[in-house]
Amino acid sequence: MWRNKNVWILLTGEFIAGLGLWLGIIGNLEFMQEKIPSDFLKSLLLAAGLLAGIVVGPIAGRLTDQYSKKAVMLISGFVRAVSVIFMLIAIHTGSVWWMLVFLVLLQISAAFYFPALQAAIPLVVEENDLLQLNGVHMNVSTLSRVIGTAVAGILLVAIPLNMVYVLSLAAYLILFGLTWFLQFDEQKKVKPAKAGVQKQGFKDLFPVIIKLPIVMMTLILVLIPLLFIGGFNLVVINISELQDSSAIKGWIYTAEGIAFMSGAFLIKRISYKFSPYKILFSSSLLIGLSQLLLYFANVPALTIIAFLVFGFSVGCFFPTAATIFQTRVPKDYHGRFFSFRNMMDRVFFQVVLLMTGFLLDAVGLQNMSVMFGALSIMMTAIFFIKSRNLRAMADTEQNAS
Repeated sequence: MWRNKNVWILLTGEFIAGLGLWLGIIGNLEFMQEKIPSDFLKSLLLAAGLLAGIVVGPIAGRLTDQYSKKAVMLISGFVRAVSVIFMLIAIHTGSVWWMLVFLVLLQISAAFYFPALQAAIPLVVEENDLLQLNGVHMNVSTLSRVIGTAVAGILLVAIPLNMVYVLSLAAYLILFGLTWFLQFDEQKKVKPAKAGVQKQGFKDLFPVIIKLPIVMMTLILVLIPLLFIGGFNLVVINISELQDSSAIKGWIYTAEGIAFMSGAFLIKRISYKFSPYKILFSSSLLIGLSQLLLYFANVPALTIIAFLVFGFSVGCFFPTAATIFQTRVPKDYHGRFFSFRNMMDRVFFQVVLLMTGFLLDAVGLQNMSVMFGALSIMMTAIFFIKSRNLRAMADTEQNAS
């Protein structure tokens, strides 16, 4: 795998794009802090961009299946680079409306780029290397997040805001250039006889998902870590206030990041000893336990342990889930499937974010953690009970094929 130049291009591109993304995110927060006093208006502005990405999701999935994945990645990468120009105009004019244009274009490009990327990964390496590549890819993404946020914080003090976005633009242009050098077999295209069916988009996808119980189960299990991730920043802020410590925020992010990378790094070895099903259920159970641990969020040591457990669990969970999706869903449906999953994640993320904010005000962090933890463990238990039947059905279908 490591002799494959496509692997290095994807990983290098992910790291550089991640730096550009987080430079832009921190820049967005700085700009909104200066121009928009209301937190509610800030959330509306961010939600407008996410909504644009959700709206174009079905189109993105269909086009990714019908046309070259590389072409979709190049066009969406170009749009992402162009979007930064509108943010530079927003800074120059002080207009929030130009920032809205930037956010909409950025989210639309992401709605096309990430499904195409996920659909391209199985074409780059052999199936037995998928789990390792997914783990390393997520580690690179996490590393770029850690470095990107740290660098952005330093740069905002050292240089003007518009120069931060110029650096972000440079990162996107480098990613665009790297994408040109990708070379992989895209012969698994839609047959002409199916062209009319392809136009149905998600309507054609859902029957396929229903016939794949392990995929359906994994899609629902993915909601368990999102239940934590959706309100992650709000939870960290509340812990900081509860402990009256600003330093704990840094320790939490560091502990979670290191644990995540450890899980994603070790997942290949873990998979030799345990089946994907056991890894998913064990990770989901640990995620629920980490949420329950936050009932003791006033104790710094237990707080760090909770985030270490959570980070390691999701580091094992997401590469395993991604590999199941890439290997079990037929390649002709990859674009639509990953676009649908992207939309589902975005919608659920927004719901969890609003629900977390409401519950933090209504019942407090510790009670909310118990509620979320109990819900996660209950969902895991229900699907574990059903898993034997689902696996039996999947084995029957596999033998029949």
